[in-house]
Amino acid sequence: MEKLSLKVPGIPTSIRISHFHGKNGTDEYHITICPYKLAELKTQINWLYQTYIKTLDFIGLDLTTSVFKRFFCSDLANQSETIERSPFFSENQHIPCAISLISQPPGHYAKVSLWAYHIKHNKTIDKTMDGKSLILKCGSLTHYWTSGITFPEGKNTYEQTIGLLEKYNNFLNKYGMTLKDNVIRTWFFVQNIDVNYHPFVIARKEFYEKNGLTKNTHFIASTGIQGSSKEIAARVVMDAYAISGITQEQIKFLSVPEYMSPTYIYGVTFERGTAIHYQDRQHIFISGTASIDNQGNILYQGDVIRQLDRTITNIEALLRSAGATLKDMAIVIAYVRDPSDHNTVKKILKKRIGNTPVIIAYAPVCRPGWLVEIEGIAIL
Repeated sequence: MEKLSLKVPGIPTSIRISHFHGKNGTDEYHITICPYKLAELKTQINWLYQTYIKTLDFIGLDLTTSVFKRFFCSDLANQSETIERSPFFSENQHIPCAISLISQPPGHYAKVSLWAYHIKHNKTIDKTMDGKSLILKCGSLTHYWTSGITFPEGKNTYEQTIGLLEKYNNFLNKYGMTLKDNVIRTWFFVQNIDVNYHPFVIARKEFYEKNGLTKNTHFIASTGIQGSSKEIAARVVMDAYAISGITQEQIKFLSVPEYMSPTYIYGVTFERGTAIHYQDRQHIFISGTASIDNQGNILYQGDVIRQLDRTITNIEALLRSAGATLKDMAIVIAYVRDPSDHNTVKKILKKRIGNTPVIIAYAPVCRPGWLVEIEGIAIL
C-alpha cells in the first residue's frame, strides 16, 4: 500500500493519502485533510475544498470516484449551514456520494477536518442516492453507505435508538437485506455519552436480539462514541455500511480472547472487528478499540500514553488474526477524552503508523476511564 503526506503551497492544511491497487485493477484511496492554522469556518472550509481538489488532481482522480466523506466539526449546530453551502455539497447534487457531518472537534486549530474515501474502478459501476444512502453497484455486489440516521421524535435515548434502528432496518428490507446478514459496520454517535450510553446499549441489545444478533450468532463491527448531528434533539445518530450479494463465507468476525474479552461479557453487543474477503483483496474493519484486557477491565487508568500503547497492541492482535499488520491500515481515527492529550497522541501515532491517513478528534469514549480509542480500516 502506498502512503503519502502532502502539503499544498499557500494553504495551511496537512494531507495524508493511502492508495491500494488491487490485482483486478481497482484502486482505493483514503484521504484526510486537516487545517493547522486558526481561521473562521468559511476560510477553513475553503482551504479544505481547495486542498481536496488539488489532491484529487495530484493523484489522478476525479469527483465521480467519491464514495463517502465525513466532516469532523467543532460545533456542528452552528456550522452545518455554512458547510452545506460549500462546494462539497453543491457538487454532490450531481455526483452521488454519502456525506456524514459529525460534531467531534478535530484538533486545536481545526474547526473542521475531512476524511474522504474514493474508489477508481476499471469497469462500469452504477452510483445512485436513496436519501442519505449511497448505493454503489459493482458486479454481483452492491455497497450501501448510509449517513446521519436519527430519530429525534423519541422521548429519550432508548426510544431514539430503537427508532433509528427501525428506520435503518426498513431501509435494509427495502433492498432485500437484513441487519444480521448484510450490515458490515456501524458508527453510533451519542450525545453526552457518560449519561446516555447505558440506555443506548440496552436499546441496541434488545433490537439486535429481536433481529437474530446474539452472542450465539454474531454482532456487527462498530464504534460507540460521543458525537452529535446538527439536530439538537437527536441524542443518537448512526452511520452504517452494508453489502448485498455478500456470502457468509466471505465474512470473518475477528476475536483475540487472549488480549480482549468478548464484548457481551460486560453487556455490550458489537464485534471487535470484521474481515471481508473479495477476489483480489480483504477489507478489515477494526471497531472502536481501547485499553482493555481479556477480562473486560480498563488498563492503565489515568495514563494516556500507556493506554494508547495497549490500544495499539490490541489492534495489532486483531490485524494479525486476519493476516495483516499496522502497515495495512488505510485509515485511522483516534478519539481522545481530554483535548490536551491531542498532541501527545498525535506524536505517538506518527511514530507508529507513519503517513497513514489519520483524524484525531475530541470525543469521550463509552467508559469514563478510557482516555483514548482507535478505529480504522485495513486493506490487504
